[in-house]
Amino acid sequence: MRGEELSAVVLAAGEGSRLAPLTKRRPKPMLPVGSKPLLEHVISAVSEAGIKRIVLVVGYERDRIQTYFGDGDDWGVSLSYTVQDQQLGTAHAVQQAANAVGDEFLVLNGDRLIEPEVIEQVREELIGQETETPESDAVMAVTRSAEPSRYGVVTLEGSDVVEIVEKPRGDSPSEIINAGVYGFRQDVFEAIAQTGQSDSGEYELPTVVNRLAEKGRVQAVRYNGRWLDVSQLWDLLTVTGQVLDDGHGHLSGTVEEGAQVSNLVHLDETATVGKNAVVGRGTTLAENVRIGPNATVERSVVFPDATIRAGAVVRNSIIGANVTVGENVTIPKGKATVVVEGTVHEDVQFGGVIGDNTHLGGGSVLEPGTIIGDSVTLAPGTTIRGTVDDNVEVRNG
Repeated sequence: MRGEELSAVVLAAGEGSRLAPLTKRRPKPMLPVGSKPLLEHVISAVSEAGIKRIVLVVGYERDRIQTYFGDGDDWGVSLSYTVQDQQLGTAHAVQQAANAVGDEFLVLNGDRLIEPEVIEQVREELIGQETETPESDAVMAVTRSAEPSRYGVVTLEGSDVVEIVEKPRGDSPSEIINAGVYGFRQDVFEAIAQTGQSDSGEYELPTVVNRLAEKGRVQAVRYNGRWLDVSQLWDLLTVTGQVLDDGHGHLSGTVEEGAQVSNLVHLDETATVGKNAVVGRGTTLAENVRIGPNATVERSVVFPDATIRAGAVVRNSIIGANVTVGENVTIPKGKATVVVEGTVHEDVQFGGVIGDNTHLGGGSVLEPGTIIGDSVTLAPGTTIRGTVDDNVEVRNG
């Protein structure tokens, strides 16, 4: 397959457990960034790169994805779906698409924001080798990161990939990381079949790439454009801020007398900002959000149907769907130590996250880094820190 006939396989089956409670009812690729879900940013980039056939590998909460995107016509692409019933890793996910792709195809992660340029680069390197014996067995995009140890660190010799080491401990051997855009041929499926499970019991694409690099050649494509990743809850705030700063917000809705709304926000047409309220830079207010009079919301993501009542202050926070933040509640910004799945993250700039259907009583204070689950009731005047499980009632005193 050549040019526009090439398919792109987009991996969108995972749950994203590190992003709980936000992912308890929605898959990670459907988390909002600006005016649209993460996965929509990816599909738009693929379409803009000239690739019109996309195979979505879905699994966890797949109905949300399939209902939203349908056949892809609204994005100028043809979408088909294949299901990964068990989330057994990225290589296993690619394997599910074996019967849906041709001799050459691309693979992308469905939860990283990239520019069409890198997709075009990988495609051109893959299909540009028109000899019977291609120069490389696979193509992979790489980029630089200020925090390489969070990702797959890549060792190169010239333009050849030597090895990918996932999240190395200690000092990283390189600032170059796996950008998550691949070009493969059909023989990758044989390599997947020959690759064993990782220590976590999954079959991972970086391991497959290492096998291909050992036996042949994997060509690196260097990419220096936008590359945004949502691995932790607070990443959603950082990525949202960057996307809005790039002009991808939208100002609509109802803004009442005296309210101040930055032009670097996303304000849905059904949202309301009350009198003398402040909505600061880097904020997303989704469908039917209500911000009460004299409230302040800054650098925060507010999900649909949430209400932030009069006088509340919400900074650097994520407010789930159908949440009520009571009058004069304070969620301040500040550095925090946050524990996620047993890993300690220090000095994180993070107000907190409030799970769906939770009610915060008036006058409550959440210390920086607080994570509150779904359907929690917090009594008025309560000060709280740390993590609160789902379906808990927290009483003052």
